[in-house]
Amino acid sequence: MNLPKLHGVHVPHRKNTAQMPPQRMNAPQTVTIPMSMHIGAPADPVVKVGETVKVGQLIARAGGFVSSPVYASVSGKVKKIDDMLMSTGRFMKAIVIESDGEQTPYEGLTPPEVTDFQSFINAVRDSGVVGLGGAGFPTAVKLGVKDLKQVEVVVVNGAECEPYVTSDTRTMLDDVKWIRRGIELMQKFMGVRRVVIGIEKNKPECVKSMGDMASAMEGVEVMALPALYPQGGEKVLIYHTTGRIVPEGKLPLDAGAIVINCTTLAALAKYMDTGMPLVEKVVTVDGSAVKEPKNVIAPIGASMQSLFDFCGGFKSEPKKVLYGGPMMGIAVPNTDFPVMKNTNAILALDEKDAILPEPTACIRCGSCVDACPLRLMPAAIEAAYNKRNVDRLRELHANLCMECGCCAFVCPAKRMLVQTNKLAKGLIAADNAAKKAEADRKAREAAEKAEKEAAVK
Repeated sequence: MNLPKLHGVHVPHRKNTAQMPPQRMNAPQTVTIPMSMHIGAPADPVVKVGETVKVGQLIARAGGFVSSPVYASVSGKVKKIDDMLMSTGRFMKAIVIESDGEQTPYEGLTPPEVTDFQSFINAVRDSGVVGLGGAGFPTAVKLGVKDLKQVEVVVVNGAECEPYVTSDTRTMLDDVKWIRRGIELMQKFMGVRRVVIGIEKNKPECVKSMGDMASAMEGVEVMALPALYPQGGEKVLIYHTTGRIVPEGKLPLDAGAIVINCTTLAALAKYMDTGMPLVEKVVTVDGSAVKEPKNVIAPIGASMQSLFDFCGGFKSEPKKVLYGGPMMGIAVPNTDFPVMKNTNAILALDEKDAILPEPTACIRCGSCVDACPLRLMPAAIEAAYNKRNVDRLRELHANLCMECGCCAFVCPAKRMLVQTNKLAKGLIAADNAAKKAEADRKAREAAEKAEKEAAVK
């Protein structure tokens, strides 16, 4: 497959924990489990304060079609149900459970009975699994396509292109049987004919592990991809593994593809065979301020601080703590924030790595354009945003930006291009909302006028 020049950036890999199998931490004294750890409607609590719960017990049902159920990650007592401030700046309801230290499984856990496509999707929904690579989109919604003939290829995302993060790497090395089982389930109940596992070449052990597995399976292939960030971006990965382009404003399914993260696939398979829903995550704990970087098996809801403590604490004062990798991660104001379903890493960076340089004037070098994986023009978007020119932002396809950070990474002037792109998308959204509100107002006025005229007649 001969593709045009690949756009992106070569970031430092810093895969310090790639050779470290995950270590299980003990249950912390309390876990704080948010009701929104996924894209879509928050889950609705079904337990009350003072109630005793066990591991794997349902504590919140899905709050809508695009939502996901939530399960207890520790056994113990519900201490409180209250609003918590999320890393996004919004308040969200969360269930706090005081652990009894026993980690007693819920006695009602049984593997789901799966006989056809619909029962398969029902089981996926009941598993509580969402996109575990970071996106958090409910997996049952992604896989629940109306016409299975649309699914021409499933791309398994094993790229893991962010620096530091190795939780997917460990899945591809330690959970091969579960990845295989997940693929077999999709082949059986979704009629999937072609599966491509995309892995960056800087993970040769994973390429071999997945290649050995694929060689014994029909319709499954492994593609070793250039180690070029953001290789794991959904649209980028589809293009580099299949040559297909997802049109603007469309979904991968419109290009005949579904992308599923390798850890998501393994988690689904585990639930199908054991009945234990998603209650824990492998999280890479690393960064220049961390004393003993590790991959940690942590209960969902465990605080960041409890994971850092498990890794020996800090060797220097952290100046920035992130959910995820340094390119697309989200900074948090303190370490009380919990591990969530889609947390694949937490990083603590010292002052040298955390402090951003002061931006200077754009020199019109075009480096940002050359690096952008979606062929956008970040400098032009910045100029249009500064002028609040919404029409120009639309012409520049600002909404296509995936906020990967390539433009800012290569910018010699250290412009805040990612942040500006995000603000530009917000400006477009606000303009769309205003136009819709105006159209609705005019429609109401026209309806009222017609109603009055009809009454006069």
